[in-house]
Amino acid sequence: MYKLLSHNDLDGVGCGILAKLAFDKQVKVHYNSISGLDREVEWFFENDDKDLFLFITDLSVNEDNEKRLETFYKAGGKVQLIDHHKTALSFNNYEWGHVVVEDDEGKLTSATSLFYHYLIEHELLNPTDVVTEFVELVRQYDTWEWEKNDNQEARRLNALFFLISIEEFEEKMLDRLQTSEHFYFDEFERKLLDMEDEKIERYIRRKRKELVQTETGDYFAGIVYAESYHSELGNELGKEYPHLDYIAILNMGGKRVGFRTIHDHVDVSEVASQFGGGGHAKASGCSLTEDAYKQFVTETFHLEPLQQDAKKNHYNVKRSAFGCLYKNRAGEMFFLYEGNNGHWIIEHNHKEIEETFESFEEGEKFIKRNYRAPLVRDEAFVQYLMDRIKKQKAQ
Repeated sequence: MYKLLSHNDLDGVGCGILAKLAFDKQVKVHYNSISGLDREVEWFFENDDKDLFLFITDLSVNEDNEKRLETFYKAGGKVQLIDHHKTALSFNNYEWGHVVVEDDEGKLTSATSLFYHYLIEHELLNPTDVVTEFVELVRQYDTWEWEKNDNQEARRLNALFFLISIEEFEEKMLDRLQTSEHFYFDEFERKLLDMEDEKIERYIRRKRKELVQTETGDYFAGIVYAESYHSELGNELGKEYPHLDYIAILNMGGKRVGFRTIHDHVDVSEVASQFGGGGHAKASGCSLTEDAYKQFVTETFHLEPLQQDAKKNHYNVKRSAFGCLYKNRAGEMFFLYEGNNGHWIIEHNHKEIEETFESFEEGEKFIKRNYRAPLVRDEAFVQYLMDRIKKQKAQ
């Protein structure tokens, strides 16, 4: 008999589905929150049959349970922890720990992909095309590789996971993986997902108007309050405001903070670890501790939301050969244009600043980080250019 304790997100449930494919009714599967795992491990030691083979996937235990598992293993107990989070690498010091962040081919791993390889390697599950496709969708979503590859099927798989109960999702996936040659969404699921995409788009459009900006240590962060669609919201806000290093998403009801970034130079798992949390380099989270509440709520609640760049412009567009114009709430104007030497120059209220920038992106980042100025509408830009020409002629 087997027992699997796993995370209650798509990657964790993916492990549970694989366990049921491999062991059928010979496995008990329990899904847990990050904080709930240790209670389950304690219950195992106090109540379960110690002849069970215990799997722990996509989560890691606290220090006390770490010691108990080591003692259990040395006494002949059967346990295997499989994880892919950088914060869990220390478990590789144990024979029962297997933590891999990146595989030999340079691919980021997920718990589902690692568990799949474990089951195949130990001849507990035969690989099939449909299961391999499912595992890869889970891996790409969990590592955010789907965004780079524009793998919408991976994103929609996660959306489906949250639209129905875990029990229904498990049942659907098990049937599909056992009876189909390739992975697919049925007609009802496609319609449901189309409706959900429209709902997400409306939600993100509303939340864009609530984002505030703050400086936290070495980083500039965007902060927004949201209870739903954290991954989609963080991704879209990150792309719309690339001058921000990461997005902090506050779920006040759940007393948690989610962190998302689109940048390779930022590791938000390190941000989360400052508050007792963890996760991936591009997606992590933590509890809303007293320190986190002070930094992300108390010190930012009074801030005005960021103004959005003007939409549907034809002339005042980024990287334009004519330059582009920004204006903040204080009425300060910033004209960003490329100089003769290829460097980008900023005129602040018609006066050139000393610093120049090697790229448009660096110049815009300077404006948005220091002055919170959005791109203005075409009519204001055209008027600015006309006034600029008149001034040059008068000199």
